[in-house]
Amino acid sequence: MIVYFVRHGLAANAETWQGDDADRPLTDKGRDRMARVGRRLAALDLDLDAIVTSPLLRAKQTAKIVAEALKLTDKLVEDERLAGGFGVPSLAGLMRDRVDAEAIMLVGHEPEMSETIGHVLGGARVELKKGAVACVEFPDPTSSNCRLLWLAPPKILTG
Repeated sequence: MIVYFVRHGLAANAETWQGDDADRPLTDKGRDRMARVGRRLAALDLDLDAIVTSPLLRAKQTAKIVAEALKLTDKLVEDERLAGGFGVPSLAGLMRDRVDAEAIMLVGHEPEMSETIGHVLGGARVELKKGAVACVEFPDPTSSNCRLLWLAPPKILTG
């Protein structure tokens, strides 16, 4: 299975945001950048079986923008496991739920996304910038023999 890990786009500043953190939205710049990321990903013809997003607003907005660019809004679903506390057990569960899938996209948050990718790659240090995408190949949902196929920061994807 191929798993595309996507960190949400630029969002309102957490330190100055007045409301609940779960409701913190993408900024105009964040929406624009994610639209460009989506167009770049669409050109790659990813052939996704599902796009799974955290229920937090900024991730949902990111996932929707990307799903629209990929013409896959019908494959977009929310999953609590991508909110706070995401890790290897959550990833394994998400993959087991889609055992017949060949490729899925997960949209979530830091630092959990980078830490999880690093863990499945054998302790690698990975950092997903806002709007970055990492592509990891898993021989099976329980494998620890994963391979990073590529990691693209937003500057490459929005260029």
